[in-house]
Amino acid sequence: MIDDRPVLLETRGRSLHITLNRPRAINALTHTMVRLLDEALADAERDEAVTSVVLAGAGDRGLCAGGDIRALHDDTRAGGRESLDFWRDEYRLNARIARFPKPYVALMDGIVMGGGVGVSAHGSLRIVTERSRVAMPETGIGFVPDVGGTHLLAAAPGELGTHLALTGRAVGPADALLCGLADHYVPARRLPELTEALATAASAEEVARCVQAFAEEPPAGELAAQRDRIDASYAADTVEEIVQRLRGGSGPAGDEAPAAAYDELAGRSPLALKVTLAAVRRAARLDSLEAVLDQEFRVSARIREEPDFVEGVRARIIDKDGSPQWKPATLAEVDDTAVARFFDPLGPDERELGLAPGKTP
Repeated sequence: MIDDRPVLLETRGRSLHITLNRPRAINALTHTMVRLLDEALADAERDEAVTSVVLAGAGDRGLCAGGDIRALHDDTRAGGRESLDFWRDEYRLNARIARFPKPYVALMDGIVMGGGVGVSAHGSLRIVTERSRVAMPETGIGFVPDVGGTHLLAAAPGELGTHLALTGRAVGPADALLCGLADHYVPARRLPELTEALATAASAEEVARCVQAFAEEPPAGELAAQRDRIDASYAADTVEEIVQRLRGGSGPAGDEAPAAAYDELAGRSPLALKVTLAAVRRAARLDSLEAVLDQEFRVSARIREEPDFVEGVRARIIDKDGSPQWKPATLAEVDDTAVARFFDPLGPDERELGLAPGKTP
């Protein structure tokens, strides 16, 4: 009999195994799943018999493809508030994972995008495989990286995080390690052995040694060779200047990386691109993940009021025509004042997230 519960919990020795269980949707997160994850972690934190938590995804396609975008689209289009409630609980879960006092081992096998990054990349031990494809692809649907993604990307070396935030490009294991989105590479075929070994680890130190024993060097990535050009291009102060530098960029003979990045940005929402650049730069100046999550909640609450999110989901996910009609249609039409308002405090009817110390929700 197939177990259709969206989150499966199983105690194996000293480990609590949490499995996201919507394989047909690549384990996309629903509000119910977020709440179940939060409850499971609260229980595991109190349970002295649990030494570690292991997070995995059901099926063979990936850990988690993100939030349930269709549900968020439908709620936003209808003018509902469920999406705000979802983000509020999701971002609180992200903060809990980052501060979880026991080893949190995230098996980032296969597709790990958006909300999937939020439930994995804030963990203490993040494992990628040769099948891993890690991304924050929000600008492609008229949204902005969230779930603490701007915190993670702002901390990446040089301008690699800015590059990934704006283009939404998915990276493999070596590049995920380089960008600080993962800690160890373990071949997918060895994950069952690893999880079996973790069941006997009786302390945080033993968990760390166990993971290290399975870790190997990953296959070569792409970003290290492109680092100088990425840093030079994305260090610009505006999206327009970044685009201009990419357009004029050149590398070794046959290197198509600048043109590819330029093409990727050309298909993204101009509003989302400008707000994303501001969000990443602002995140770099904030002193905690909680403060960044507070900022991301403001941005999420504001961007749902714009037409691009609904239109982006329609074009990319629902109708799949690949031709979103962005409003505004060009970068030139998005001015600094329009961008700045996304970061203003929320009104009393919206209520701040309030995770940072001294803030009230």
